[in-house]
Amino acid sequence: MKAFIVTYDLIKSGQNYACITKKLKSYPTHWHMQGSVWIIRTSETAKQIRDGLKSCLDSNDKLFVAALSGEAAWCGYTDNITDWLKQSALV
Repeated sequence: MKAFIVTYDLIKSGQNYACITKKLKSYPTHWHMQGSVWIIRTSETAKQIRDGLKSCLDSNDKLFVAALSGEAAWCGYTDNITDWLKQSALV
């Protein structure tokens, strides 16, 4: 299984946050890291993730899904988040 970063921008109109949040929470390994940014772990491809989330989007919304390479750097997060990232083998 690979780790992916998922970001989205729901532009005015319907803004179906409940739909996209429910779908992202359905991944066994997921983290809502900030605002409209999530990290998930799955055996799906980026295209499959995108296609699964598209039903929550309006025609003017934006969605970006990319595999994480295993290298990451961050600051400002608590120790338990840092531990979770390392233990979940997301980075």
